Amino acid sequence: MNIIPLLLLAVSQPAPTPPVPLNESQRRDLSCVAVLAIIASEQERGVESAFDYPLLAERGATYAGLVGKRIMDETGRTKEQVREDILAALAAEQKLGKNAADPDAVVRREMTTCLPLLDAAVPPKPKPDLNQCAGMLQIAYEEVHDREGLSKTAQDLKTLATVLDSRARDKMRAEGLSGQESDILLTQSRETMLADARQKEARGETSDLDFEHCFTLAAPDDKGKQYEH
Repeated sequence: MNIIPLLLLAVSQPAPTPPVPLNESQRRDLSCVAVLAIIASEQERGVESAFDYPLLAERGATYAGLVGKRIMDETGRTKEQVREDILAALAAEQKLGKNAADPDAVVRREMTTCLPLLDAAVPPKPKPDLNQCAGMLQIAYEEVHDREGLSKTAQDLKTLATVLDSRARDKMRAEGLSGQESDILLTQSRETMLADARQKEARGETSDLDFEHCFTLAAPDDKGKQYEH
């Protein structure tokens, strides 16, 4: 086999065009993707200081996807190249926090920039109230129980639904409502939530409420109750 034509062909191939350098705005957005990812990870691990900010797992991931797509369109980068850019930004943010005398102050400063960008790109969903959350968790429990029986997930959902139901009743009692009135309101809320969920499911849509807020409301003791109003 004559390999000379193959060698000549390889030599004649143009070198890959380097990606367009990132501008200041793009570098800032990648830094925000990294900061949001770090805080979301800390929230999942239960780091207390991370809960000074909204729950970021879902919205942060959506924001990362939007930023990545835009940078690909603007610079001609591939998905793999943008992924490398995000990993580099993540490493830079972790190094910055590790070397800072006050890492929390660094996060607060960066979140002053990043939260407005997140809110503009991925507006937060409305937060359900206690009654709605009690209904949502009860519905979630029943769906999982029907599918899995009394699994660990079903038990956890039942516990959370019970906590929220109790707190909702305590709140309504403090507002002067009777037990019967509370029953009626909770039943109405649950039926409304179920009907809305079925309509959205039929249209291929998801809930427009911040379901994760319900887990905040169900947090132990005063940590959850401070978010009730």
